[in-house]
Amino acid sequence: MIVTLLVALSGAVVSFLMSIVMWRVGIRYRLYPEIRDRDVHTRPTPRLGGIAMYTGLLTALLIASQIPYFRVVFYEGNQRQIIAILIAATLIVVMGVLDDFFDLDWTTKLIGQVIAAGLLAWLGGLQITQLPIGGVTITSTWSALALTLVGVVVVMNMMNFIDGLDGLVAGVAIIANGAFFLYSYMVLQLSSPSSYFSLATLVSATMVGVCAGFLPLNWHPARMFMGDAGSLLVGLMFAVASISIVSSVDPTTVFGNGVQFQRAQFATAFLPLLLPVAIMIVPVLDFGLAVVRRIAAGKSPFSADRKHLHHRLLDMGHSRLHATLIFYAWTAVISVGSLLFFVADQIVAWSFIGGGLLVCAIATLAPLSHRKRREYEVQAKPLATTTREIAVLDPLDRAATNPKERSA
Repeated sequence: MIVTLLVALSGAVVSFLMSIVMWRVGIRYRLYPEIRDRDVHTRPTPRLGGIAMYTGLLTALLIASQIPYFRVVFYEGNQRQIIAILIAATLIVVMGVLDDFFDLDWTTKLIGQVIAAGLLAWLGGLQITQLPIGGVTITSTWSALALTLVGVVVVMNMMNFIDGLDGLVAGVAIIANGAFFLYSYMVLQLSSPSSYFSLATLVSATMVGVCAGFLPLNWHPARMFMGDAGSLLVGLMFAVASISIVSSVDPTTVFGNGVQFQRAQFATAFLPLLLPVAIMIVPVLDFGLAVVRRIAAGKSPFSADRKHLHHRLLDMGHSRLHATLIFYAWTAVISVGSLLFFVADQIVAWSFIGGGLLVCAIATLAPLSHRKRREYEVQAKPLATTTREIAVLDPLDRAATNPKERSA
């Protein structure tokens, strides 16, 4: 684990330094697009963070390729896999940068995403060929290819859809990839006690470092955004890590029939399939609502609007920082709770998730109670003012406004 974390640290350092370089370049040459109606920021900000993150990712992978421990990832028949990942990442970053500057049509972006997913599945062999539900195998090559294409494109767009607040995607990615790193590492310990290195652990740990290196310049108030290049890259690499472990791990063979498996038999059996979705619950929810909303309005599911979850939190009265922290909290509760199914009793995991979700719900809805209280105070203020004004009137004026005094 220490070696993997050192590789992630190298990605964080390079990502941070390149973020500073790209920020200075963007400010000096005014490489920032105009503010759009759906944007929440009020000053022009460079969107070159994706390039810095991409550089950090390449550096970390290059360093890892020179470490003997990672031979199982780079050299034991996996060269095509690594090449496919690098080509797909490059394509996504280039397309994302072009979209940030020229606002590409949604069909063009979708085609680019499908090509990137196809490279992973066809050239790299990263396909969902097995579902971790009793070892169910997808025997049809075309079915596995189609499922992989859909999965990769959906994950990329989920991360892209929530990219609307300072530090939101970077922070959510750190939490999600951190949880997935711990899960994949623990699975690896049980399935391959002699080797603690895999593509899933390397990619998820590296993305934690890359996003952590970028976050200081993206924290509110952000000096630079990651843009579509960064958010799509984060989604792509999370999909790579998820597919690589989902298709290769059968919980019945990893956990056997011992006490650990019996302790959380149902939850653990579905954990490899549900964990990537669970720890990305906020992007999943936002993506699903956006698709339904846009299709119902007769629009493309990839068309832009200002009705995402982060927009709704701002409209409820949350500040941009508070809205970001709420997203972090929801993601952390689901992520940690999912991992607890692996290492603790079900009652502990469900109690943590239930209590955490309750606290998150209260924090999310708090502005509504504040708003109602303010509305009540505003409505009550004119009545109180009128009462005080009548109290200070002289007797003749009070008589004019009070029937009893007027009759007296």
